[in-house]
Amino acid sequence: MKVKRFVLASRPGSDGEPVAENFRLEEAVLQEELLDGQVLARTLYLSVDPYLRCRMNEDTNAEYIKSWMIDKVLDSGGIGVIEESGTSQFSVGDIVTSFNWPWQTRCILDGKSLQKLDPSLVDGHLSHFLGAVGLTGLTALIGVKEKGHVIPGANQTMVVSGAAGACGSLAGQIGRLLGCSHIVGICGTDQKCSVLTSDLGFDCALNYKDNNLANKLKECCSNGVDVYFDNVGGAISDAVISQMNQDGHIILCGQISQYNKDLPYPPPLNPQTEAVLKERNIKRERFLVLRYTDQFESGIMELSQWVKTGELKVKETFAHGLEETAGAFLSMMTGGNIGKQIVQVSE
Repeated sequence: MKVKRFVLASRPGSDGEPVAENFRLEEAVLQEELLDGQVLARTLYLSVDPYLRCRMNEDTNAEYIKSWMIDKVLDSGGIGVIEESGTSQFSVGDIVTSFNWPWQTRCILDGKSLQKLDPSLVDGHLSHFLGAVGLTGLTALIGVKEKGHVIPGANQTMVVSGAAGACGSLAGQIGRLLGCSHIVGICGTDQKCSVLTSDLGFDCALNYKDNNLANKLKECCSNGVDVYFDNVGGAISDAVISQMNQDGHIILCGQISQYNKDLPYPPPLNPQTEAVLKERNIKRERFLVLRYTDQFESGIMELSQWVKTGELKVKETFAHGLEETAGAFLSMMTGGNIGKQIVQVSE
């Protein structure tokens, strides 16, 4: 059986921006017979996320993420449907997922690497399992619960950077659901600002490309900032941290503005910002959702319920066809998406 797949053609280098030439689309042939325990699956959806930029380097600087290998098929979160099964664990027609799904139209996978999905949890919107009712949603939910220290009724202000992205668009809404009274989002276009305030219930949204972000932030956060959900790092985070209150909390989720730079993770802060943290006793701890697997099952049920009732609104940007996967990744890395960037590989 012939399949299409993407492999890593070259690395951008630790300090380089990824480009289309780093990826190569090619044809391959799958073995005809399944071994015991294997399944043949057709890929339905693939997820492209900022952390994949780290996988393009020879060293990811993270023990829990493996580098992609040159000339080897790429992988990320994915969803597929079983077409043949060599294990009693799965039947033909089952919908399954994996954190390491090959960027390939069809693939032979070890059944032990897969998890069966229940489409009723997302009312049939299977792509939600890669976003709001999957690891992205869990990252936002558990991040706010574990590191945000939200106190209902305490009139707290939360700021979210990368607020129109996959995680940020959920984090702001979840902050509200868990008890924050004022939610401010920072993003990169006026259109995204409009989506945050008109569709997702943010109280205020700021375009970081406008002049005087710090002054506009001050206007939106008249009582200062209590909780900061940080997806971007860099100068934007410096501006937010400068306006944080005593004993505030930073949820250190991502640092996408720094991913094309050869820096340790999390990247060091400038001395002025570091001084603010110390003076105001602001907590800034690395957050890794994979350390909270005991909360995954209950978290998925909570997210599913919020999505079904409309309390948590989901934004997705779709690319169509495996051929578009690399382009979707590159677009996402430069802010081309609103909400979760998804590649629909097949129907």
